[in-house]
Amino acid sequence: MFPTGSSSHTLRRLSLLLWLLQALERGLGRASPAGAPLEDVVIERYHIPRLCPREVQMGDFVRYHYNGTFEDGKKFDSSYDRKTLVAIVVGVGRLITGMDRGLMGMCVNERRRLIVPPHLGYGSIGLAGLIPPDSTLYFDVVLLDVWNKADKVQVSILLRPPHCPRMVQNGDFVRYHYNGTLLDGTSFDSSYSRDGTYDTYIGSGWLIKGMDQGLLGMCPGERRKIIIPPFLAYGEKGYGTVIPPQASLVFHVLLIDVHNPKDTVQLETLEVPPGCVRRAAAGDFMRYHYNGSLMDGTLFDSSYSRNHTYNTYVGQGYIIPGMDQGLQGACIGERRRITVPPHLAYGENGTGDKIPGSAVLIFDVHVIDFHNPEDPVEIKTLSRPSEACNETSKLGDFIRYHYNCSLLDGTRLFSSHDYEAPQEATLGANKVIEGLDRGLQGMCVGERRQLIVPPHLAHGESGARGVPGSAVLLFEVELVSREDGLPSGYLFVWHDDPPSSLFEDMDLNKDGEIPPEEFASFIKAQVSEGKGRLMPGQDPERTISDMFQNQDRNRDGRITAEELKLKSDEDQERVHEEL
Repeated sequence: MFPTGSSSHTLRRLSLLLWLLQALERGLGRASPAGAPLEDVVIERYHIPRLCPREVQMGDFVRYHYNGTFEDGKKFDSSYDRKTLVAIVVGVGRLITGMDRGLMGMCVNERRRLIVPPHLGYGSIGLAGLIPPDSTLYFDVVLLDVWNKADKVQVSILLRPPHCPRMVQNGDFVRYHYNGTLLDGTSFDSSYSRDGTYDTYIGSGWLIKGMDQGLLGMCPGERRKIIIPPFLAYGEKGYGTVIPPQASLVFHVLLIDVHNPKDTVQLETLEVPPGCVRRAAAGDFMRYHYNGSLMDGTLFDSSYSRNHTYNTYVGQGYIIPGMDQGLQGACIGERRRITVPPHLAYGENGTGDKIPGSAVLIFDVHVIDFHNPEDPVEIKTLSRPSEACNETSKLGDFIRYHYNCSLLDGTRLFSSHDYEAPQEATLGANKVIEGLDRGLQGMCVGERRQLIVPPHLAHGESGARGVPGSAVLLFEVELVSREDGLPSGYLFVWHDDPPSSLFEDMDLNKDGEIPPEEFASFIKAQVSEGKGRLMPGQDPERTISDMFQNQDRNRDGRITAEELKLKSDEDQERVHEEL
Protein backbone atom coordinates (compact mmCIF):
# COMPACT_ATOMS: atom_id res chain seq x y z
CA MET A 1 0.00 0.00 0.00
CA PHE A 2 1.24 3.49 -0.89
CA PRO A 3 0.51 6.66 1.16
CA THR A 4 -1.66 9.45 -0.22
CA GLY A 5 0.37 12.10 -2.01
CA SER A 6 0.14 15.83 -1.42
CA SER A 7 -0.45 16.71 -5.06
CA SER A 8 -1.73 15.21 -8.26
CA HIS A 9 1.85 15.10 -9.56
CA THR A 10 2.91 12.94 -6.62
CA LEU A 11 -0.11 10.71 -7.09
CA ARG A 12 0.74 10.18 -10.74
CA ARG A 13 4.31 9.23 -9.75
CA LEU A 14 3.02 6.76 -7.16
CA SER A 15 0.55 5.24 -9.63
CA LEU A 16 3.38 4.88 -12.16
CA LEU A 17 5.58 3.27 -9.53
CA LEU A 18 2.79 0.85 -8.61
CA TRP A 19 2.29 -0.04 -12.26
CA LEU A 20 6.02 -0.70 -12.67
CA LEU A 21 6.10 -2.90 -9.57
CA GLN A 22 3.08 -4.85 -10.78
CA ALA A 23 4.68 -5.22 -14.21
CA LEU A 24 7.86 -6.43 -12.53
CA GLU A 25 5.87 -8.95 -10.50
CA ARG A 26 4.12 -10.15 -13.62
CA GLY A 27 7.53 -10.45 -15.25
CA LEU A 28 8.63 -12.60 -12.33
CA GLY A 29 5.51 -14.75 -12.71
CA ARG A 30 3.91 -13.63 -9.37
CA ALA A 31 1.06 -11.29 -10.41
CA SER A 32 -1.14 -13.64 -12.36
CA PRO A 33 -3.28 -16.38 -10.86
CA ALA A 34 -2.14 -18.53 -13.78
CA GLY A 35 1.45 -18.16 -12.61
CA ALA A 36 3.03 -18.16 -9.19
CA PRO A 37 0.63 -17.03 -6.41
CA LEU A 38 0.49 -13.40 -5.31
CA GLU A 39 2.12 -12.69 -2.01
CA ASP A 40 -0.03 -9.68 -1.09
CA VAL A 41 -2.99 -7.63 -2.22
CA VAL A 42 -2.44 -5.67 -5.43
CA ILE A 43 -3.90 -2.17 -5.17
CA GLU A 44 -4.74 0.06 -8.12
CA ARG A 45 -5.85 3.57 -7.06
CA TYR A 46 -7.60 4.62 -10.24
CA HIS A 47 -9.49 7.62 -8.78
CA ILE A 48 -8.06 9.70 -5.97
CA PRO A 49 -10.05 12.78 -4.81
CA ARG A 50 -8.31 16.14 -4.79
CA LEU A 51 -8.97 16.63 -1.07
CA CYS A 52 -8.36 13.89 1.44
CA PRO A 53 -8.86 15.14 5.00
CA ARG A 54 -8.32 11.65 6.46
CA GLU A 55 -7.32 8.12 5.41
CA VAL A 56 -8.65 4.80 6.63
CA GLN A 57 -6.71 3.37 9.55
CA MET A 58 -6.98 0.15 11.50
CA GLY A 59 -9.99 0.25 13.80
CA ASP A 60 -11.93 2.77 11.70
CA PHE A 61 -15.54 2.25 10.84
CA VAL A 62 -16.11 2.47 7.07
CA ARG A 63 -19.00 2.44 4.63
CA TYR A 64 -18.26 1.41 1.04
CA HIS A 65 -19.71 -0.03 -2.14
CA TYR A 66 -18.04 -2.76 -4.17
CA ASN A 67 -18.32 -5.16 -7.09
CA GLY A 68 -16.58 -8.53 -6.68
CA THR A 69 -15.49 -10.58 -9.73
CA PHE A 70 -13.23 -13.47 -10.67
CA GLU A 71 -10.32 -13.15 -13.08
CA ASP A 72 -12.56 -13.89 -16.04
CA GLY A 73 -14.84 -10.99 -15.06
CA LYS A 74 -17.67 -13.11 -13.76
CA LYS A 75 -19.37 -11.31 -10.86
CA PHE A 76 -19.79 -13.23 -7.63
CA ASP A 77 -21.07 -10.44 -5.39
CA SER A 78 -22.06 -6.76 -5.40
CA SER A 79 -23.27 -4.33 -2.72
CA TYR A 80 -24.91 -2.36 -5.53
CA ASP A 81 -27.11 -5.31 -6.40
CA ARG A 82 -28.19 -5.56 -2.76
CA LYS A 83 -28.63 -1.77 -2.64
CA THR A 84 -26.91 -1.85 0.71
CA LEU A 85 -23.56 -0.37 1.62
CA VAL A 86 -21.06 -2.37 3.58
CA ALA A 87 -20.72 -0.77 7.01
CA ILE A 88 -18.03 -2.38 9.16
CA VAL A 89 -14.91 -1.88 11.26
CA VAL A 90 -11.67 -2.54 9.36
CA GLY A 91 -8.50 -4.16 10.62
CA VAL A 92 -10.11 -6.23 13.38
CA GLY A 93 -10.77 -9.47 11.50
CA ARG A 94 -14.32 -8.86 10.40
CA LEU A 95 -13.33 -8.82 6.71
CA ILE A 96 -11.18 -11.13 4.67
CA THR A 97 -7.56 -10.17 5.20
CA GLY A 98 -7.16 -8.94 1.64
CA MET A 99 -10.03 -6.49 1.96
CA ASP A 100 -8.81 -5.31 5.37
CA ARG A 101 -5.42 -4.54 3.81
CA GLY A 102 -6.86 -3.14 0.59
CA LEU A 103 -8.99 -0.52 2.38
CA MET A 104 -6.15 0.90 4.45
CA GLY A 105 -5.20 4.45 3.52
CA MET A 106 -8.30 5.04 1.39
CA CYS A 107 -9.88 8.50 1.14
CA VAL A 108 -13.58 9.17 0.99
CA ASN A 109 -14.72 9.01 -2.67
CA GLU A 110 -11.52 7.20 -3.65
CA ARG A 111 -11.92 4.26 -6.04
CA ARG A 112 -9.63 1.25 -5.95
CA ARG A 113 -9.22 -2.02 -7.77
CA LEU A 114 -8.01 -4.75 -5.43
CA ILE A 115 -6.59 -8.14 -6.48
CA VAL A 116 -6.79 -10.48 -3.49
CA PRO A 117 -4.86 -13.76 -3.66
CA PRO A 118 -6.58 -16.89 -2.27
CA HIS A 119 -4.59 -17.05 0.96
CA LEU A 120 -5.83 -13.50 1.78
CA GLY A 121 -9.36 -14.33 0.63
CA TYR A 122 -11.22 -17.59 1.13
CA GLY A 123 -8.20 -19.86 0.71
CA SER A 124 -8.31 -23.51 -0.33
CA ILE A 125 -11.77 -23.95 1.13
CA GLY A 126 -13.59 -21.15 -0.71
CA LEU A 127 -17.16 -20.19 0.10
CA ALA A 128 -19.71 -22.89 -0.56
CA GLY A 129 -21.83 -22.23 -3.60
CA LEU A 130 -20.27 -18.84 -4.26
CA ILE A 131 -16.44 -18.83 -4.37
CA PRO A 132 -14.47 -21.89 -5.49
CA PRO A 133 -11.36 -22.96 -3.56
CA ASP A 134 -8.09 -21.15 -4.35
CA SER A 135 -9.87 -18.26 -6.09
CA THR A 136 -8.16 -14.96 -6.72
CA LEU A 137 -10.73 -12.20 -6.15
CA TYR A 138 -11.06 -8.81 -7.87
CA PHE A 139 -12.85 -5.95 -6.12
CA ASP A 140 -13.82 -2.50 -7.42
CA VAL A 141 -14.31 -0.44 -4.26
CA VAL A 142 -15.51 3.14 -3.60
CA LEU A 143 -15.21 4.49 -0.06
CA LEU A 144 -18.13 6.64 1.06
CA ASP A 145 -17.53 7.21 4.77
CA VAL A 146 -14.94 6.73 7.49
CA TRP A 147 -15.02 7.48 11.20
CA ASN A 148 -13.73 6.30 14.53
CA LYS A 149 -15.29 5.99 17.95
CA ALA A 150 -12.71 8.46 19.21
CA ASP A 151 -13.89 11.10 16.71
CA LYS A 152 -15.38 14.39 17.88
CA VAL A 153 -17.42 16.97 16.06
CA GLN A 154 -15.16 18.79 13.61
CA VAL A 155 -15.84 22.49 13.20
CA SER A 156 -14.30 24.64 10.46
CA ILE A 157 -15.05 28.39 10.48
CA LEU A 158 -15.50 29.43 6.86
CA LEU A 159 -16.50 33.06 7.47
CA ARG A 160 -16.69 35.10 10.64
CA PRO A 161 -18.24 38.58 10.57
CA PRO A 162 -16.13 41.47 11.92
CA HIS A 163 -18.81 42.39 14.46
CA CYS A 164 -19.98 39.65 16.82
CA PRO A 165 -22.52 40.98 19.34
CA ARG A 166 -22.94 37.57 20.97
CA MET A 167 -22.12 33.88 20.56
CA VAL A 168 -24.42 30.88 20.76
CA GLN A 169 -24.72 29.29 24.20
CA ASN A 170 -26.76 26.45 25.61
CA GLY A 171 -30.34 27.55 26.17
CA ASP A 172 -30.29 30.01 23.28
CA PHE A 173 -32.82 30.00 20.48
CA VAL A 174 -31.20 30.07 17.04
CA ARG A 175 -32.31 30.54 13.45
CA TYR A 176 -29.97 29.17 10.80
CA HIS A 177 -29.75 27.95 7.24
CA TYR A 178 -27.94 24.76 6.32
CA ASN A 179 -27.05 22.34 3.57
CA GLY A 180 -26.68 18.76 4.81
CA THR A 181 -24.64 16.13 2.97
CA LEU A 182 -23.14 12.76 3.62
CA LEU A 183 -19.36 12.54 3.79
CA ASP A 184 -19.18 11.65 0.09
CA GLY A 185 -21.09 14.84 -0.82
CA THR A 186 -24.53 13.27 -1.31
CA SER A 187 -27.13 15.87 -0.32
CA PHE A 188 -29.82 14.73 2.10
CA ASP A 189 -31.47 17.99 3.21
CA SER A 190 -31.37 21.78 2.89
CA SER A 191 -33.24 24.56 4.66
CA TYR A 192 -32.83 26.71 1.55
CA SER A 193 -35.08 24.35 -0.43
CA ARG A 194 -37.86 25.04 2.10
CA ASP A 195 -37.38 28.80 1.87
CA GLY A 196 -37.17 29.10 5.63
CA THR A 197 -34.60 28.92 8.40
CA TYR A 198 -34.34 26.05 10.87
CA ASP A 199 -35.40 27.42 14.26
CA THR A 200 -34.66 25.63 17.51
CA TYR A 201 -33.23 25.74 21.02
CA ILE A 202 -29.62 24.76 21.67
CA GLY A 203 -28.68 22.17 24.31
CA SER A 204 -32.25 21.18 25.01
CA GLY A 205 -32.32 17.87 23.13
CA TRP A 206 -34.15 19.19 20.11
CA LEU A 207 -31.15 18.60 17.83
CA ILE A 208 -28.78 15.72 17.26
CA LYS A 209 -25.94 15.94 19.77
CA GLY A 210 -23.32 16.80 17.18
CA MET A 211 -25.30 19.77 15.91
CA ASP A 212 -25.88 20.98 19.46
CA GLN A 213 -22.10 20.98 19.91
CA GLY A 214 -21.22 22.34 16.49
CA LEU A 215 -23.36 25.46 16.80
CA LEU A 216 -21.91 26.59 20.12
CA GLY A 217 -19.85 29.77 19.92
CA MET A 218 -21.25 30.85 16.55
CA CYS A 219 -21.83 34.54 15.78
CA PRO A 220 -24.78 35.83 13.74
CA GLY A 221 -23.67 35.90 10.12
CA GLU A 222 -20.98 33.27 10.67
CA ARG A 223 -20.57 30.34 8.28
CA ARG A 224 -19.31 26.96 9.48
CA LYS A 225 -18.66 23.50 8.21
CA ILE A 226 -19.62 20.92 10.84
CA ILE A 227 -18.71 17.23 10.44
CA ILE A 228 -20.58 14.93 12.81
CA PRO A 229 -19.72 11.25 13.39
CA PRO A 230 -22.70 8.83 13.34
CA PHE A 231 -22.78 8.21 17.09
CA LEU A 232 -23.45 11.96 17.55
CA ALA A 233 -25.95 11.95 14.67
CA TYR A 234 -28.46 9.21 13.76
CA GLY A 235 -26.26 6.21 14.64
CA GLU A 236 -27.04 2.66 13.64
CA LYS A 237 -30.61 3.37 12.58
CA GLY A 238 -30.01 6.32 10.27
CA TYR A 239 -33.00 8.48 9.39
CA GLY A 240 -35.64 7.46 6.88
CA THR A 241 -34.39 6.84 3.39
CA VAL A 242 -32.07 9.85 3.21
CA ILE A 243 -29.53 9.13 5.96
CA PRO A 244 -28.13 5.57 5.98
CA PRO A 245 -27.14 3.79 9.19
CA GLN A 246 -23.71 4.71 10.59
CA ALA A 247 -23.47 7.78 8.36
CA SER A 248 -21.23 10.74 9.09
CA LEU A 249 -22.97 14.01 8.36
CA VAL A 250 -21.60 17.28 6.97
CA PHE A 251 -23.47 20.55 7.53
CA HIS A 252 -22.65 23.89 5.96
CA VAL A 253 -24.35 26.31 8.34
CA LEU A 254 -25.12 30.04 8.18
CA LEU A 255 -26.31 31.44 11.52
CA ILE A 256 -29.02 34.07 10.99
CA ASP A 257 -29.65 35.13 14.56
CA VAL A 258 -29.56 34.05 18.19
CA HIS A 259 -31.36 35.13 21.32
CA ASN A 260 -32.30 33.85 24.72
CA PRO A 261 -35.84 33.96 26.11
CA LYS A 262 -34.39 35.84 29.08
CA ASP A 263 -32.81 38.54 26.88
CA THR A 264 -33.68 42.18 27.37
CA VAL A 265 -33.24 45.06 24.94
CA GLN A 266 -29.57 45.74 24.20
CA LEU A 267 -28.47 49.33 23.68
CA GLU A 268 -25.29 50.52 22.00
CA THR A 269 -24.63 54.25 21.93
CA LEU A 270 -23.08 55.21 18.60
CA GLU A 271 -23.02 59.00 18.97
CA VAL A 272 -24.21 61.47 21.62
CA PRO A 273 -24.18 65.19 20.76
CA PRO A 274 -22.57 67.54 23.29
CA GLY A 275 -24.81 69.45 25.65
CA CYS A 276 -27.47 66.81 26.22
CA VAL A 277 -29.57 68.38 28.98
CA ARG A 278 -32.69 66.30 28.57
CA ARG A 279 -33.39 62.65 27.82
CA ALA A 280 -36.54 61.10 26.42
CA ALA A 281 -38.99 59.66 28.93
CA ALA A 282 -42.30 57.82 28.79
CA GLY A 283 -45.01 60.14 27.53
CA ASP A 284 -42.73 62.11 25.20
CA PHE A 285 -43.54 62.43 21.52
CA MET A 286 -40.51 61.57 19.38
CA ARG A 287 -39.50 61.96 15.75
CA TYR A 288 -36.68 59.67 14.64
CA HIS A 289 -35.12 58.05 11.61
CA TYR A 290 -34.13 54.39 11.57
CA ASN A 291 -32.79 51.51 9.56
CA GLY A 292 -34.23 48.16 10.64
CA SER A 293 -32.36 44.96 9.86
CA LEU A 294 -32.26 41.33 10.87
CA MET A 295 -29.25 40.02 12.74
CA ASP A 296 -27.59 38.81 9.53
CA GLY A 297 -27.74 42.34 8.11
CA THR A 298 -30.84 41.91 5.93
CA LEU A 299 -32.63 45.28 5.77
CA PHE A 300 -36.38 44.98 6.33
CA ASP A 301 -37.40 48.64 6.69
CA SER A 302 -36.05 52.19 6.68
CA SER A 303 -37.63 55.56 7.38
CA TYR A 304 -35.00 57.12 5.11
CA SER A 305 -36.48 55.29 2.13
CA ARG A 306 -39.76 57.11 2.79
CA ASN A 307 -37.97 60.43 3.32
CA HIS A 308 -40.00 60.91 6.49
CA THR A 309 -39.31 60.43 10.17
CA TYR A 310 -41.22 57.92 12.26
CA ASN A 311 -43.32 59.92 14.73
CA THR A 312 -44.77 58.38 17.88
CA TYR A 313 -45.27 58.56 21.61
CA VAL A 314 -42.66 56.74 23.67
CA GLY A 315 -43.54 54.35 26.47
CA GLN A 316 -47.25 54.23 25.74
CA GLY A 317 -47.59 51.05 23.68
CA TYR A 318 -47.78 52.60 20.22
CA ILE A 319 -44.67 50.68 19.06
CA ILE A 320 -43.20 47.25 19.83
CA PRO A 321 -42.18 46.91 23.49
CA GLY A 322 -38.48 46.66 22.66
CA MET A 323 -38.48 49.99 20.85
CA ASP A 324 -40.60 51.57 23.57
CA GLN A 325 -37.85 50.62 26.02
CA GLY A 326 -34.92 51.31 23.72
CA LEU A 327 -35.88 54.89 22.87
CA GLN A 328 -36.21 56.06 26.45
CA GLY A 329 -33.18 57.84 27.81
CA ALA A 330 -32.06 59.06 24.38
CA CYS A 331 -30.89 62.62 23.72
CA ILE A 332 -31.97 64.79 20.82
CA GLY A 333 -29.51 64.12 18.01
CA GLU A 334 -28.31 60.85 19.52
CA ARG A 335 -27.55 57.81 17.38
CA ARG A 336 -27.99 54.45 19.02
CA ARG A 337 -28.34 50.79 18.07
CA ILE A 338 -31.25 48.93 19.63
CA THR A 339 -31.27 45.13 19.51
CA VAL A 340 -34.72 43.72 20.24
CA PRO A 341 -35.30 40.00 20.99
CA PRO A 342 -38.38 38.45 19.35
CA HIS A 343 -40.46 38.28 22.54
CA LEU A 344 -40.18 42.10 22.68
CA ALA A 345 -40.75 42.47 18.92
CA TYR A 346 -43.03 40.36 16.70
CA GLY A 347 -42.66 37.02 18.49
CA GLU A 348 -42.86 33.56 16.98
CA ASN A 349 -45.12 34.59 14.11
CA GLY A 350 -43.19 37.60 12.78
CA THR A 351 -45.09 40.02 10.58
CA GLY A 352 -45.58 40.51 6.86
CA ASP A 353 -43.15 38.93 4.45
CA LYS A 354 -40.03 40.72 5.70
CA ILE A 355 -39.84 39.86 9.40
CA PRO A 356 -39.80 36.11 9.97
CA GLY A 357 -40.98 34.40 13.11
CA SER A 358 -38.65 34.49 16.13
CA ALA A 359 -36.48 37.17 14.49
CA VAL A 360 -34.13 39.39 16.45
CA LEU A 361 -34.43 42.97 15.15
CA ILE A 362 -31.70 45.60 15.05
CA PHE A 363 -32.58 49.26 14.74
CA ASP A 364 -30.01 51.95 14.01
CA VAL A 365 -31.81 55.05 15.26
CA HIS A 366 -31.16 58.77 14.86
CA VAL A 367 -33.30 60.83 17.24
CA ILE A 368 -34.36 64.03 15.46
CA ASP A 369 -36.34 65.61 18.28
CA PHE A 370 -38.81 64.90 21.03
CA HIS A 371 -41.11 66.91 23.23
CA ASN A 372 -43.83 66.51 25.79
CA PRO A 373 -47.34 67.84 25.16
CA GLU A 374 -46.95 69.88 28.35
CA ASP A 375 -43.64 71.46 27.35
CA PRO A 376 -43.40 75.28 27.46
CA VAL A 377 -41.19 77.35 25.21
CA GLU A 378 -37.57 76.98 26.31
CA ILE A 379 -35.87 80.39 26.40
CA LYS A 380 -32.12 80.88 26.61
CA THR A 381 -30.63 84.39 26.56
CA LEU A 382 -27.61 84.51 24.28
CA SER A 383 -26.70 88.20 24.79
CA ARG A 384 -28.10 91.44 26.17
CA PRO A 385 -27.29 95.06 25.23
CA SER A 386 -24.64 96.70 27.42
CA GLU A 387 -26.79 99.78 28.16
CA ALA A 388 -29.58 99.70 30.70
CA CYS A 389 -32.91 98.27 29.54
CA ASN A 390 -35.86 99.99 31.22
CA GLU A 391 -38.61 98.66 28.98
CA THR A 392 -39.07 95.21 27.49
CA SER A 393 -41.43 93.87 24.85
CA LYS A 394 -44.96 93.05 25.97
CA LEU A 395 -48.31 92.05 24.56
CA GLY A 396 -49.63 94.64 22.14
CA ASP A 397 -46.19 96.00 21.29
CA PHE A 398 -45.20 96.37 17.71
CA ILE A 399 -41.74 94.88 17.25
CA ARG A 400 -39.17 94.32 14.54
CA TYR A 401 -36.86 91.35 14.92
CA HIS A 402 -34.44 89.14 13.02
CA TYR A 403 -34.61 85.38 13.28
CA ASN A 404 -33.13 82.13 12.03
CA CYS A 405 -35.39 79.06 12.22
CA SER A 406 -34.22 75.44 11.97
CA LEU A 407 -35.13 71.94 13.06
CA LEU A 408 -33.29 70.50 16.03
CA ASP A 409 -31.11 68.37 13.75
CA GLY A 410 -29.75 71.58 12.19
CA THR A 411 -31.91 71.58 9.06
CA ARG A 412 -32.37 75.27 8.12
CA LEU A 413 -35.93 76.31 7.44
CA PHE A 414 -36.35 80.10 7.31
CA SER A 415 -34.41 83.28 8.04
CA SER A 416 -35.34 86.97 8.07
CA HIS A 417 -31.83 87.66 6.80
CA ASP A 418 -32.98 86.37 3.42
CA TYR A 419 -35.10 89.53 3.08
CA GLU A 420 -34.27 93.24 3.03
CA ALA A 421 -35.93 94.13 6.33
CA PRO A 422 -36.52 92.56 9.75
CA GLN A 423 -39.72 90.67 10.49
CA GLU A 424 -42.56 92.78 11.96
CA ALA A 425 -45.25 91.68 14.35
CA THR A 426 -47.64 92.92 17.00
CA LEU A 427 -47.28 90.70 20.03
CA GLY A 428 -50.49 88.94 20.95
CA ALA A 429 -52.16 89.67 17.60
CA ASN A 430 -51.96 86.01 16.46
CA LYS A 431 -49.75 86.94 13.52
CA VAL A 432 -46.94 84.52 14.48
CA ILE A 433 -46.97 81.04 16.02
CA GLU A 434 -47.82 81.05 19.71
CA GLY A 435 -44.42 79.78 20.86
CA LEU A 436 -42.58 82.54 19.02
CA ASP A 437 -45.05 85.11 20.32
CA ARG A 438 -44.28 83.98 23.89
CA GLY A 439 -40.54 83.81 23.32
CA LEU A 440 -40.38 87.39 22.00
CA GLN A 441 -41.99 88.86 25.10
CA GLY A 442 -39.84 90.40 27.82
CA MET A 443 -36.97 91.20 25.49
CA CYS A 444 -34.80 94.31 25.43
CA VAL A 445 -34.02 95.97 22.14
CA GLY A 446 -30.73 94.44 20.98
CA GLU A 447 -31.20 91.27 23.02
CA ARG A 448 -30.56 87.86 21.40
CA ARG A 449 -32.33 84.68 22.46
CA GLN A 450 -32.53 81.02 21.58
CA LEU A 451 -36.08 79.62 21.61
CA ILE A 452 -37.04 75.95 21.47
CA VAL A 453 -40.71 75.75 20.48
CA PRO A 454 -42.62 72.46 20.84
CA PRO A 455 -45.01 71.60 17.99
CA HIS A 456 -48.19 72.26 19.97
CA LEU A 457 -46.98 75.88 20.20
CA ALA A 458 -45.76 75.87 16.58
CA HIS A 459 -47.29 74.13 13.54
CA GLY A 460 -48.72 71.06 15.30
CA GLU A 461 -49.10 67.56 13.93
CA SER A 462 -49.79 68.73 10.38
CA GLY A 463 -46.76 71.00 10.04
CA ALA A 464 -46.69 73.78 7.48
CA ARG A 465 -45.05 74.49 4.17
CA GLY A 466 -41.45 73.44 4.65
CA VAL A 467 -42.07 72.36 8.27
CA PRO A 468 -42.61 68.64 9.03
CA GLY A 469 -45.52 67.59 11.18
CA SER A 470 -44.87 67.46 14.95
CA ALA A 471 -41.54 69.24 14.51
CA VAL A 472 -39.82 71.03 17.37
CA LEU A 473 -38.46 74.35 16.09
CA LEU A 474 -35.28 76.16 17.07
CA PHE A 475 -35.25 79.95 16.73
CA GLU A 476 -32.41 82.38 17.20
CA VAL A 477 -34.04 85.83 17.52
CA GLU A 478 -32.75 89.39 17.93
CA LEU A 479 -35.08 92.26 18.89
CA VAL A 480 -34.35 95.18 16.56
CA SER A 481 -36.99 97.71 17.73
CA ARG A 482 -40.07 98.03 19.89
CA GLU A 483 -43.05 100.38 19.91
CA ASP A 484 -45.84 100.48 22.44
CA GLY A 485 -48.95 99.00 20.96
CA LEU A 486 -52.56 100.06 21.28
CA PRO A 487 -55.28 98.49 23.37
CA SER A 488 -57.33 95.83 21.66
CA GLY A 489 -59.82 97.34 19.20
CA TYR A 490 -58.09 100.74 18.98
CA LEU A 491 -56.59 102.19 15.82
CA PHE A 492 -55.59 105.51 17.39
CA VAL A 493 -55.07 106.72 20.96
CA TRP A 494 -54.66 110.17 22.50
CA HIS A 495 -51.63 110.81 24.64
CA ASP A 496 -53.72 113.18 26.76
CA ASP A 497 -57.43 113.85 26.92
CA PRO A 498 -59.00 114.50 23.52
CA PRO A 499 -60.14 118.07 22.67
CA SER A 500 -63.54 118.97 24.11
CA SER A 501 -64.51 120.50 20.76
CA LEU A 502 -63.36 117.50 18.72
CA PHE A 503 -65.95 117.78 15.94
CA GLU A 504 -65.43 121.52 15.51
CA ASP A 505 -61.65 121.04 15.32
CA MET A 506 -62.06 118.37 12.66
CA ASP A 507 -64.55 120.41 10.61
CA LEU A 508 -61.90 122.56 9.03
CA ASN A 509 -64.24 124.45 6.65
CA LYS A 510 -67.01 124.72 9.27
CA ASP A 511 -69.73 123.33 7.01
CA GLY A 512 -71.07 120.93 9.63
CA GLU A 513 -69.62 117.81 7.85
CA ILE A 514 -66.27 116.14 7.85
CA PRO A 515 -65.23 114.56 4.52
CA PRO A 516 -62.37 111.99 4.34
CA GLU A 517 -59.83 114.69 3.41
CA GLU A 518 -60.54 116.81 6.49
CA PHE A 519 -60.58 113.72 8.74
CA ALA A 520 -57.19 112.50 7.42
CA SER A 521 -55.61 115.98 7.68
CA PHE A 522 -56.74 116.31 11.30
CA ILE A 523 -55.46 112.87 12.42
CA LYS A 524 -52.12 113.31 10.70
CA ALA A 525 -51.70 116.68 12.42
CA GLN A 526 -52.34 115.10 15.85
CA VAL A 527 -49.72 112.43 15.17
CA SER A 528 -47.11 114.91 13.92
CA GLU A 529 -47.69 117.17 16.96
CA GLY A 530 -47.32 114.20 19.34
CA LYS A 531 -50.87 114.48 20.67
CA GLY A 532 -51.79 110.95 19.62
CA ARG A 533 -50.54 107.90 17.74
CA LEU A 534 -51.81 105.38 15.26
CA MET A 535 -51.58 101.61 15.56
CA PRO A 536 -47.93 100.77 14.85
CA GLY A 537 -46.94 98.48 12.07
CA GLN A 538 -49.84 99.38 9.80
CA ASP A 539 -50.08 101.60 6.75
CA PRO A 540 -51.16 105.02 8.20
CA GLU A 541 -53.38 105.79 5.20
CA ARG A 542 -55.15 102.44 5.56
CA THR A 543 -55.54 102.90 9.31
CA ILE A 544 -57.00 106.43 8.92
CA SER A 545 -59.35 105.15 6.20
CA ASP A 546 -60.55 102.39 8.57
CA MET A 547 -61.08 104.99 11.32
CA PHE A 548 -63.18 107.13 8.97
CA GLN A 549 -65.28 104.13 7.90
CA ASN A 550 -65.93 103.31 11.56
CA GLN A 551 -67.29 106.87 12.19
CA ASP A 552 -69.24 107.20 8.93
CA ARG A 553 -72.22 105.29 10.30
CA ASN A 554 -74.55 105.80 7.34
CA ARG A 555 -71.84 105.29 4.74
CA ASP A 556 -72.56 108.54 2.90
CA GLY A 557 -68.92 109.64 2.81
CA ARG A 558 -69.46 112.36 5.42
CA ILE A 559 -69.21 112.37 9.23
CA THR A 560 -71.68 114.47 11.18
CA ALA A 561 -71.54 115.54 14.81
CA GLU A 562 -74.02 112.81 15.69
CA GLU A 563 -71.86 110.15 14.00
CA LEU A 564 -68.52 111.13 15.60
CA LYS A 565 -67.92 109.21 18.78
CA LEU A 566 -64.80 108.24 20.71
CA LYS A 567 -64.01 104.55 21.08
CA SER A 568 -64.28 104.88 24.85
CA ASP A 569 -67.75 106.35 24.53
CA GLU A 570 -68.80 103.56 22.17
CA ASP A 571 -67.53 100.93 24.61
CA GLN A 572 -69.46 102.57 27.44
CA GLU A 573 -72.66 102.69 25.36
CA ARG A 574 -72.22 99.00 24.55
CA VAL A 575 -71.99 98.18 28.23
CA HIS A 576 -75.26 100.04 28.89
CA GLU A 577 -76.95 98.28 25.99
CA GLU A 578 -75.91 94.92 27.36
CA LEU A 579 -77.18 95.84 30.82
